[in-house]
Amino acid sequence: MDWALLLEWFLKSLVLIFGLLGGFAYTTYYERRWIARLQVRVGPNRVGPLGLLQPIADAAKLIFKEELTPAKVYKTVFFLSPLLTMVPSLVIAAVIPLGTSFTLGGRTIHMYLANINVGALYLMSVASIAVYGIVLAGWSSNNKYAMLGGLRSTAQMISYELTLGLMFVAAILLGNSMSMVDIVEGQRDMWFGAIQPVGFVLFFIATLAEVNRSPFDMPEAEQELTAGYHTEYSGMKFALFFMAEYQKMIVVSMIGATLFLGGYRELWFLKDTFLSVDRAWFLGPFYLVAKVFLLLGLMIWIRAAWPRIRYDRLMSLGWKVLVPLSLAVIFLTAAGILIESSWFILISSLLAAAVAVAFIQRALRRKAYEFA
Repeated sequence: MDWALLLEWFLKSLVLIFGLLGGFAYTTYYERRWIARLQVRVGPNRVGPLGLLQPIADAAKLIFKEELTPAKVYKTVFFLSPLLTMVPSLVIAAVIPLGTSFTLGGRTIHMYLANINVGALYLMSVASIAVYGIVLAGWSSNNKYAMLGGLRSTAQMISYELTLGLMFVAAILLGNSMSMVDIVEGQRDMWFGAIQPVGFVLFFIATLAEVNRSPFDMPEAEQELTAGYHTEYSGMKFALFFMAEYQKMIVVSMIGATLFLGGYRELWFLKDTFLSVDRAWFLGPFYLVAKVFLLLGLMIWIRAAWPRIRYDRLMSLGWKVLVPLSLAVIFLTAAGILIESSWFILISSLLAAAVAVAFIQRALRRKAYEFA
């Protein structure tokens, strides 16, 4: 047994877990400060310099907050649901490469926990498990509002997982591999997001729906369902749901950056300069974190700017627009690969997206006319 390899895996796992936990804490700070900036107010600024210790204060508050368990809940499932939601948000990051490799003590250390040849399939499989925690939380609460939130999450995640999975297929086709490391290395000359921008936008929309972020936060819908599936949760059990949401935001941003924005690789026109990851391995994690930071900022901006979508329109958008457009993107990507033309992929996909936007506008005008 290679004890050095086991120790390496153990230390990598600790770095990944504590990195995500720390990222969760300061993503909440980032969100509060960024939304405050957009709304021309101050945001958290009391606890520590610039309010940087606010996440620690929030954690202490949740730890010592009283936990209430209603008498009529299904207790075993009620207690396990938060864990079933949070654990996949940690496990899913195992196959995401954070950088290239470096040498330490004569040993080559790769900056990923696992490089499996079906990494993309692993991501899709683990991501689909998280919905069980939300559904079971709503059912086990024995509360009509929580149950409605769980049912909404089921319908929403199934609908948008189709688009999400198809955009994984687009990246797999462009990278000619299901290994996440190979997909990143396939973007040395050009990011897949530049070749297939429509695919990246569809992926981003689907991830917003998957992590229940505005304007797709229907499973929570405080104004309608009094917080939805986690209505009956408090204290640390609620904190686990809260933690899972923000960790999933970080992880899906890492996946989006890996599949379409070059992952840990630099901008393609910097590949032969001193800013190349091949010349300085420590730049890889920096580039990936910067891309994740920008994607998180976009998610937060959307939350601050867009109202919640009506539920029937949310489902119509998923089934009538995003799924057909995703299938068209896959077809056009495959055709462009066959004729070896990235320009065909780019132009034809943009034309397909323009047709989809025209369809949406026509449908909205028809609805407005019927309403009038």
